[in-house]
Amino acid sequence: MSEQVIYLTQEGLEKLQEELRYLKEEKRVEIAEKLKEAISFWDLSENSEYEDARNEQAQVELRITEVEDQLKRVEIIKEEKKSGGAKKINMGMTITISEEGSKEKESYKIVGTTEANILAEVPTISNESPLWKMILGKKKWDSFKLKNWGGSSIEYKILEVA
Repeated sequence: MSEQVIYLTQEGLEKLQEELRYLKEEKRVEIAEKLKEAISFWDLSENSEYEDARNEQAQVELRITEVEDQLKRVEIIKEEKKSGGAKKINMGMTITISEEGSKEKESYKIVGTTEANILAEVPTISNESPLWKMILGKKKWDSFKLKNWGGSSIEYKILEVA
Protein backbone atom coordinates (compact mmCIF):
# COMPACT_ATOMS: atom_id res chain seq x y z
CA MET A 1 0.00 0.00 0.00
CA SER A 2 1.03 3.57 -0.64
CA GLU A 3 2.53 5.81 2.02
CA GLN A 4 0.94 8.97 0.61
CA VAL A 5 -0.80 11.22 3.15
CA ILE A 6 -4.61 11.16 3.03
CA TYR A 7 -6.07 14.62 3.74
CA LEU A 8 -9.48 14.57 5.41
CA THR A 9 -11.70 17.00 7.23
CA GLN A 10 -12.82 15.95 10.71
CA GLU A 11 -16.19 15.06 9.19
CA GLY A 12 -14.50 12.94 6.52
CA LEU A 13 -12.46 11.12 9.16
CA GLU A 14 -15.61 10.34 11.13
CA LYS A 15 -17.34 9.00 8.00
CA LEU A 16 -14.37 6.75 7.23
CA GLN A 17 -14.27 5.47 10.81
CA GLU A 18 -18.04 4.81 10.68
CA GLU A 19 -17.64 2.91 7.39
CA LEU A 20 -14.95 0.72 8.98
CA ARG A 21 -17.13 0.06 12.03
CA TYR A 22 -20.08 -0.86 9.78
CA LEU A 23 -18.00 -3.21 7.64
CA LYS A 24 -16.47 -5.00 10.63
CA GLU A 25 -19.43 -5.13 12.99
CA GLU A 26 -22.44 -5.39 10.68
CA LYS A 27 -21.47 -6.38 7.14
CA ARG A 28 -19.17 -9.22 8.25
CA VAL A 29 -21.98 -10.67 10.40
CA GLU A 30 -24.44 -10.37 7.52
CA ILE A 31 -22.09 -12.21 5.16
CA ALA A 32 -21.36 -14.89 7.76
CA GLU A 33 -25.11 -15.57 7.95
CA LYS A 34 -25.31 -15.81 4.15
CA LEU A 35 -22.38 -18.26 4.12
CA LYS A 36 -23.93 -20.34 6.91
CA GLU A 37 -27.21 -20.56 5.01
CA ALA A 38 -25.48 -21.38 1.70
CA ILE A 39 -23.38 -24.13 3.33
CA SER A 40 -26.57 -25.74 4.62
CA PHE A 41 -27.46 -26.52 0.99
CA TRP A 42 -24.59 -29.09 1.04
CA ASP A 43 -23.21 -29.28 -2.50
CA LEU A 44 -20.82 -26.30 -2.58
CA SER A 45 -19.51 -27.05 -6.07
CA GLU A 46 -22.73 -25.84 -7.74
CA ASN A 47 -23.98 -23.50 -5.04
CA SER A 48 -24.36 -19.98 -6.47
CA GLU A 49 -25.45 -18.55 -3.09
CA TYR A 50 -22.19 -19.78 -1.57
CA GLU A 51 -20.11 -18.32 -4.43
CA ASP A 52 -21.93 -14.97 -4.21
CA ALA A 53 -21.39 -14.79 -0.45
CA ARG A 54 -17.69 -15.68 -0.81
CA ASN A 55 -17.24 -12.97 -3.47
CA GLU A 56 -19.01 -10.42 -1.29
CA GLN A 57 -16.86 -11.45 1.66
CA ALA A 58 -13.70 -10.93 -0.40
CA GLN A 59 -14.85 -7.46 -1.48
CA VAL A 60 -15.68 -6.45 2.10
CA GLU A 61 -12.35 -7.72 3.43
CA LEU A 62 -10.52 -5.79 0.69
CA ARG A 63 -12.41 -2.60 1.56
CA ILE A 64 -11.64 -3.09 5.27
CA THR A 65 -7.94 -3.36 4.42
CA GLU A 66 -8.13 -0.21 2.25
CA VAL A 67 -9.92 1.82 4.93
CA GLU A 68 -7.54 0.68 7.67
CA ASP A 69 -4.59 1.67 5.45
CA GLN A 70 -6.13 5.09 4.77
CA LEU A 71 -6.78 5.69 8.48
CA LYS A 72 -3.10 5.05 9.23
CA ARG A 73 -2.11 7.85 6.83
CA VAL A 74 -4.74 10.50 7.66
CA GLU A 75 -3.81 14.10 8.22
CA ILE A 76 -6.71 16.25 9.43
CA ILE A 77 -7.31 19.45 7.49
CA LYS A 78 -7.40 22.33 9.94
CA GLU A 79 -8.73 25.73 9.00
CA GLU A 80 -6.28 28.50 9.71
CA LYS A 81 -7.61 30.92 12.28
CA LYS A 82 -6.41 34.43 11.53
CA SER A 83 -7.25 37.46 13.54
CA GLY A 84 -7.85 40.42 11.29
CA GLY A 85 -7.05 40.63 7.61
CA ALA A 86 -8.37 38.53 4.79
CA LYS A 87 -8.13 34.75 5.01
CA LYS A 88 -5.95 33.06 2.43
CA ILE A 89 -7.64 30.09 0.81
CA ASN A 90 -6.49 26.78 2.19
CA MET A 91 -7.78 23.22 2.48
CA GLY A 92 -10.95 22.77 4.51
CA MET A 93 -12.36 26.15 3.52
CA THR A 94 -15.49 26.82 1.50
CA ILE A 95 -15.20 29.35 -1.30
CA THR A 96 -17.82 31.08 -3.39
CA ILE A 97 -16.81 32.19 -6.86
CA SER A 98 -18.49 33.86 -9.81
CA GLU A 99 -17.53 34.16 -13.44
CA GLU A 100 -16.61 37.79 -14.20
CA GLY A 101 -19.72 39.61 -15.42
CA SER A 102 -22.12 36.94 -14.16
CA LYS A 103 -24.45 37.07 -11.18
CA GLU A 104 -24.45 33.28 -10.75
CA LYS A 105 -22.41 32.00 -7.80
CA GLU A 106 -20.85 28.62 -7.21
CA SER A 107 -19.63 27.38 -3.81
CA TYR A 108 -17.07 24.63 -3.23
CA LYS A 109 -15.42 23.14 -0.18
CA ILE A 110 -11.78 22.15 -0.64
CA VAL A 111 -10.99 18.71 0.73
CA GLY A 112 -8.58 15.84 0.17
CA THR A 113 -8.96 13.53 -2.81
CA THR A 114 -10.62 10.77 -0.76
CA GLU A 115 -13.46 13.08 0.29
CA ALA A 116 -14.07 14.93 -2.99
CA ASN A 117 -17.66 14.72 -4.23
CA ILE A 118 -18.76 17.20 -6.87
CA LEU A 119 -22.37 15.95 -6.51
CA ALA A 120 -22.66 16.85 -2.79
CA GLU A 121 -25.06 19.57 -1.62
CA VAL A 122 -22.06 21.89 -1.33
CA PRO A 123 -19.73 20.32 -3.89
CA THR A 124 -16.37 19.31 -2.53
CA ILE A 125 -13.32 19.52 -4.75
CA SER A 126 -9.97 17.85 -4.37
CA ASN A 127 -6.81 19.59 -3.34
CA GLU A 128 -5.41 18.13 -6.56
CA SER A 129 -7.97 19.75 -8.89
CA PRO A 130 -7.03 22.50 -11.38
CA LEU A 131 -9.36 24.91 -9.55
CA TRP A 132 -7.52 24.31 -6.29
CA LYS A 133 -4.18 24.99 -7.93
CA MET A 134 -5.47 28.34 -9.22
CA ILE A 135 -6.92 29.58 -5.92
CA LEU A 136 -4.39 28.33 -3.35
CA GLY A 137 -3.25 31.29 -1.27
CA LYS A 138 -5.67 33.76 -2.87
CA LYS A 139 -8.09 35.88 -0.81
CA LYS A 140 -11.60 37.27 -1.05
CA TRP A 141 -12.04 39.57 -4.09
CA ASP A 142 -8.97 38.15 -5.87
CA SER A 143 -9.48 37.11 -9.49
CA PHE A 144 -8.06 34.12 -11.34
CA LYS A 145 -8.27 32.58 -14.79
CA LEU A 146 -9.19 28.97 -15.36
CA LYS A 147 -8.65 27.28 -18.71
CA ASN A 148 -11.53 25.27 -20.07
CA TRP A 149 -11.36 22.16 -22.26
CA GLY A 150 -11.26 24.24 -25.46
CA GLY A 151 -8.11 26.02 -24.33
CA SER A 152 -9.68 29.43 -23.73
CA SER A 153 -9.66 31.02 -20.29
CA ILE A 154 -12.54 32.16 -18.11
CA GLU A 155 -11.94 34.78 -15.43
CA TYR A 156 -13.48 34.26 -11.99
CA LYS A 157 -13.71 36.38 -8.87
CA ILE A 158 -13.60 34.99 -5.33
CA LEU A 159 -16.67 36.35 -3.51
CA GLU A 160 -16.46 34.57 -0.16
CA VAL A 161 -13.93 32.56 1.84
CA ALA A 162 -15.22 30.72 4.90
